Amino acid sequence: MVGGKEQSPIWISVSIDVWSRLWPSTIVGRRSYRNTLDMFRDVSSRMNHKGVPLIATDGFEYYKRVVRRVFGAAWLYGQAIKTRRNDRVVRVERRVRVGASWRWEQAWRNSEDSTKLNTSYVERLNLTIRQGSAYLVRRTICYARREQRLEDHLQLLRCYYNFLRPHRALQFVREVRTPAMQAGLSRQRLTFREIFSPTVIVLVLEKVTVIFIQPTIPDLVDDTRMPMAA
Repeated sequence: MVGGKEQSPIWISVSIDVWSRLWPSTIVGRRSYRNTLDMFRDVSSRMNHKGVPLIATDGFEYYKRVVRRVFGAAWLYGQAIKTRRNDRVVRVERRVRVGASWRWEQAWRNSEDSTKLNTSYVERLNLTIRQGSAYLVRRTICYARREQRLEDHLQLLRCYYNFLRPHRALQFVREVRTPAMQAGLSRQRLTFREIFSPTVIVLVLEKVTVIFIQPTIPDLVDDTRMPMAA
């Protein structure tokens, strides 16, 4: 609930890359076709589009239309629909929506995480988000007064999850990686000080003084420099 119980509920849509456990995208708002489309467009804009990815969702009515519109018919898409009784899952129906059978067989052979269509990874991410946000804990006395505040709060939590928080499923010998390390976005676990502490560079030309403010994030793979103000 945002703004009080008298307001309409606000939905939080999230996605996860199973191999790296990266949380790439979040959309806060009503569960509509437009927000669903924005969600998948945002995910698509962050992908490298190498190979044929496998997309799994629940049975929400807009997912199939949006996946076809954003990714086309060459991708693999399926739904895992759960039937609950007395708050317990009694049946799971797996439906293949997009993709030839031989592509699915190849995807399962190459998969390192699962051999069945499921949504368990994103459901576990939902639990992690609930545990990490006082706004989302069940029966909490806290609630976001505005939708923008909830969205900003989740973006900060997403930054922490991807770049700061080691993920136990990503442990290799003694090294426990963050999702960003596994996805190749950083070479080490970062801190909030490294992310938010700026470095100011002043360039004095003949008649113009230019100031660049850039984050001091060490050892990024692409070593990009992002001018934020000039």
